[in-house]
Amino acid sequence: VCMLSSDEDEKENENTNVVDDDNEGNSSSVEESADEDDASDAYNLEDTDSEAETAELTIDVPDSKLIQANLVVSEAKTFSELGLSRWVCEQLRQLSVKLPTPVQANCIPHILAGSDVLGCAKTGTGKTLAFALPILNQLAVDPFGIYALVLTPTRELAFQIAEQFVALGARIGLKTTVIVGGRDQVEQAKNLARRPHIVVATPGRLADHISSEPEGIAKLFKKMHFLVLDEADRLLDGQYGEQLKTIFSALSTKRQTLLFSATINSALNHLQQVSVRKPYLYEDKSGVATVDRLDQKYVLCPNAVKDAYLVYVVKNFHQNRPDSSILIFSHTCRECQALAIMFTGLGFQVGSLHSQISQQERLSSLIRFRCGRIRILICTDVAARGLDIPHVYLVVSHNVPRSPKTYVHRVGRSARAGRFGGAITFVTQYDITLLHEVEKLVGKKLDRLNVPDKKVRYKSVLRYL
Repeated sequence: VCMLSSDEDEKENENTNVVDDDNEGNSSSVEESADEDDASDAYNLEDTDSEAETAELTIDVPDSKLIQANLVVSEAKTFSELGLSRWVCEQLRQLSVKLPTPVQANCIPHILAGSDVLGCAKTGTGKTLAFALPILNQLAVDPFGIYALVLTPTRELAFQIAEQFVALGARIGLKTTVIVGGRDQVEQAKNLARRPHIVVATPGRLADHISSEPEGIAKLFKKMHFLVLDEADRLLDGQYGEQLKTIFSALSTKRQTLLFSATINSALNHLQQVSVRKPYLYEDKSGVATVDRLDQKYVLCPNAVKDAYLVYVVKNFHQNRPDSSILIFSHTCRECQALAIMFTGLGFQVGSLHSQISQQERLSSLIRFRCGRIRILICTDVAARGLDIPHVYLVVSHNVPRSPKTYVHRVGRSARAGRFGGAITFVTQYDITLLHEVEKLVGKKLDRLNVPDKKVRYKSVLRYL
C-alpha cells in the first residue's frame, strides 16, 4: 500500500485564512437578544438546557430535469441488503461498523446500479463510506489499473480518506496513493505510474502532474471507473476551476461521478458540469444543518479582550473535563499561530494546524491530537472540512465565520457518529449580523453562555496581544 509516501498540492492556500487578519470591520448596530442567565464557572453540556425554539430550515433545491429526487430513507436494515458483497460486509463487521446510516442506505444501491450520485448529509453521518464501499465492491470484480479518483480540497482530508480505503480494502490487497502538495513530486509520479487502485488527490497537485505530462497521465486514467468529489461544494465554488478543468480533460468520459457534501446548493448548481449521466440526488431530509446532539452556545464579549475570555472558557472546560478534546478555529494562519503561542505560554499543551506550516508538522499535530497526547488543537478552516477526529467534545470558534456554511463544517467536528458534543462561538460587537446569519442557517437560536467578567484574567494575556 502506497499511501503516506505521496501527497498533495492544493493551491487552496486557504485564501480566506491567509489574506485577511484581525477585525472584520462589520460595524452594524449591536442588539443583544439573549437573556442574562446565571454565570457558570465552566461550560458543562450536561447541566445546560437549550430553550431556544428550533425552526425548520428549508433548503432551496433548484428544479432540474436532470435530477431524480428521492428523499425517502431506504428500508434496508443491513449492508448486505444494500447489495454489497459478502466480503465487504464481513470487513465492516470486523471494523465494528454494524448498520448503514441514511446517506449510506440511500446512495450505495444507486452507485452499485451505475448512477451518478449527489449525496448531501450533515457532517459525521458516514458520507465517506457511502462512496468507498460501493467502489471497493465493484473494484474486487475487476481490480486492474487506476479504478477511482477521489478529489478533496485539503491535504489532511486526503490522507484520512486514503486511510479508510486501506482499512476497508485490506482483504483484496488494495493499493492506494495520495497526491497532495508538500511531498516529492517525482516520487508521486512514480507512484501514479504503478497504477494504484485508488488515487486520492487535491486538485492543485494532480493538475500539476497532468500539465507536466498530459498524455502519460491521461493513459493512466483511461480505464478509470469512478470520479469522487468529496466536499463538493468547496471544490466547485470557483477556487479550483482551472485545476478541475485540467483534471477532467484527462479522465474517461465513461466514468461514474459521485459528489458528496454537507451543503447542497452550490454543488447542485454545478452538477451538470461534472455529471455525464442522469444523477440521483439524496438530501438529508432532517431539514437542519447541525445535529440535535450538538449543544450550541455563544459568548458575547468585547473584541479588545476576546482572547482573555477565550482562555477563561478553555481553562475551565479543560479543568472540568481534562480527558476531553477541544478544537479551536481561527480565521487566519497568523491568528492561529498567535493563539498557539499564547496558550503554550500560559502552560497549555496545544498543537496548531494551518497551511503555513510544513506538511510534516500538520500531520504531527493531527496524530498527537488523535492519540490524546495533546487535548487542544488550534486550526484554521483547513481542518473543518471532512476531517474525522475522534471524540472532539468541544468546538470553539474564536471568530464568527464569515460564511454560515463554514460554521456548519466547523461544529461538525463534534457530535459525530451518534456522540454528543458542544460548540462555543465568540461574538464581538462587530459580529452580531454574522451570528444572526448562522442562526438562520442552522434553524435555531444559539443560547448565550454568560462568562463572569470579574473572573476573566485580562492581565495574563496582555503580553500576547
